[in-house]
Amino acid sequence: MANRILQKAAGNIPQGHSDNPPKLYSYPKYWAECFGTAPYLPMSRKEMDALGWDSCDVIIVTADAYVDHPSFGMAVVGRLLEAQGFRVGIIAQPEWDSVEPFKALGKPNLFFGITGGNMDSLINRYTADLRIRSDDAYTPNAEPGKRPDRSVIVYSQRCREAYYETPIVIGGIEASLRRIAQYDYWSDKVRRSILVDANADILLFGNAERALAELAHQVANGKSIADLWDLRGSALLKKDIPVGWTEIDSTRIDWPAKIDKLPNPYDFHDKQQRELDKNQDEAVPVKIIPLPLQRKVEFDSQLSYIRLPSFNKVINDAPLYAHASRVLHQEANPYNGKVLVQKHGNQDVWVNPPPIPLETDEMDWVFDLPYQRKPHPGYGDARIPAYDMIKTSVNIMRGCFGGCTFCSITEHEGRIIQSRSEDSVIREIEKIRDQVPGFTGTISDLGGPTANMYKLNCKSLKIQKTCKRLSCVYPTICKHLNTDHSPTTQLYRKARAIPGIKRVAVASGLRYDLALKDPEYIKELVTHHVGGYLKIAPEHSEDKTLSKMMKPGISAYDEFKVLFDKFSKEAGKEQFLIPYFIAAHPGCDAEDMLNLSLWLKEHNFKPDQVQTFYPSPMALATAMYYSEKNPLEKVRYKSDQVSVCKDIDQRRLQKAFLRYHDEKNWPTLRKALINLGRSDLIGTGNKHLIPPEQRNNRHNTRKNSTRRRRT
Repeated sequence: MANRILQKAAGNIPQGHSDNPPKLYSYPKYWAECFGTAPYLPMSRKEMDALGWDSCDVIIVTADAYVDHPSFGMAVVGRLLEAQGFRVGIIAQPEWDSVEPFKALGKPNLFFGITGGNMDSLINRYTADLRIRSDDAYTPNAEPGKRPDRSVIVYSQRCREAYYETPIVIGGIEASLRRIAQYDYWSDKVRRSILVDANADILLFGNAERALAELAHQVANGKSIADLWDLRGSALLKKDIPVGWTEIDSTRIDWPAKIDKLPNPYDFHDKQQRELDKNQDEAVPVKIIPLPLQRKVEFDSQLSYIRLPSFNKVINDAPLYAHASRVLHQEANPYNGKVLVQKHGNQDVWVNPPPIPLETDEMDWVFDLPYQRKPHPGYGDARIPAYDMIKTSVNIMRGCFGGCTFCSITEHEGRIIQSRSEDSVIREIEKIRDQVPGFTGTISDLGGPTANMYKLNCKSLKIQKTCKRLSCVYPTICKHLNTDHSPTTQLYRKARAIPGIKRVAVASGLRYDLALKDPEYIKELVTHHVGGYLKIAPEHSEDKTLSKMMKPGISAYDEFKVLFDKFSKEAGKEQFLIPYFIAAHPGCDAEDMLNLSLWLKEHNFKPDQVQTFYPSPMALATAMYYSEKNPLEKVRYKSDQVSVCKDIDQRRLQKAFLRYHDEKNWPTLRKALINLGRSDLIGTGNKHLIPPEQRNNRHNTRKNSTRRRRT
């Protein structure tokens, strides 16, 4: 107890790690609430003048066009802060070749908020083959080139240049997935935490409403961002570890076979501790526990952190990088995740535990904020494709417990599902009906990151708070997971009963292995909400590859198709499943792709749109791609290598197997089949995959005639 008193006096107890944070709507309003609600958050001084503002409290700089809609991050963040009483301005897609556009709204009173937008700027601009895309769906008229590569870094540096002393807060998916050292596919190297490169004061990861509201009020009350070092859902740079904390050393993967339980020789006193020791009788050292001893040594878990391998180590040691990735994903549960610390030069990147998920009433409050549900009028009649795609869709939940290794949703939004109430969803549908110009009566999508995880959570809060599973549905569906889809079924029925609503579509995002647990839901979906085609994602047919994806076996697809066809027939509809597959995923080789190609031919699928694995920052599959190790298992230097396809020609070959029916791919596939010893698949029969090379007889006749004349 004496130790805890000393630590509290020194400000080292993590006050921000509470499991019971204040409700988003419970904060006392900032004084600027007297200005009321802005019709649109201002993007110019003229708009600020019309609102009577002399300055902005917070300025959001975003790489997307400003659309005042709850599917766009800058709108959610802006309206959230406005509801707290702050004046919020937006600088959208500024020219970045000078500092002047970043001064357009003046100096913010509290901080700049920087986001790369709804998509990572590099994924937005480059294909998986590193070709430059010809358009940008988040820009007026889809015009390309309106955002810089690594937008968060560029914008942050310009804001620092504009107003050097103003704090910079970075967030959004681009920053969220780069909070520690991460493999960068575009430069083919491990890069530092984006905090270092952006020269930002703090990073908020995930859906950051909780952290942002707390941070804004604390800064408005005079605290510095450095004082908020323990804020959940945040990462920042620190030079000193707080006094009295215990370090769990996870910087190695091959520890000695036996570590004696001796008095810790690694105890040390940092500068802060020595200052305390001058005035206190009892020392509070920072302790270091080797990873193998963490369950054999008593320590205060609330005052402990895991030290990851440093940036300098992971850039030169790929297996160690895979180990760091594994640890990060194991500490993703907000209720039991520990602080992670990674050395970058002479500073530590201090990553706090994830934010506590929003309760249903808080989700409703966020989605009920006064969005105009349209692009800013400054864009005139320009078309913004991303807005056109979502303007009649409704997001009913957040998060995903699927844990697919190639996907960034879990890393960003977390595994715990956060659902809105039925009433909130119904209200939004009514707003779409009444506010969206040209609404035809069709809700284009009703879902979220996954179509059928609405209100599906762990049956036991106690178990949920201690669980460290990477997926609730792989390798099997957890027995503690609630799989009852009736809340979703009931919501579907209520939605399509709203006057003026002719159809509610569910076009994609279905976790079909989960849906199999509730055939009544499948019947409801197929009968009323599939418009001829339903896109689903088996991703592959081969178990060896699927195990690296953390996806179910192809037999689950077969079971789902039986029910899909059965209920379609009962409804008197001819409907089809459109499966998605990925080529060149870690663990997949040419033989696996050949088997997938044969599976496609057997099922008479001729995919038009196919995907090649795209190594996004921080994903587990990206760690596999870079390290050729499997972070789903304990990483060892001598552990088995993962088959990885990095050569561009091999990646294109795997993609060609998905489009075996395209004659442009036949020459490449013929060579591959011969190399695989499967030339028996070249022919014109049903058992063959591709036809043999066809020689042009007319060309050959002319060529032979020419030879005779010369003779």
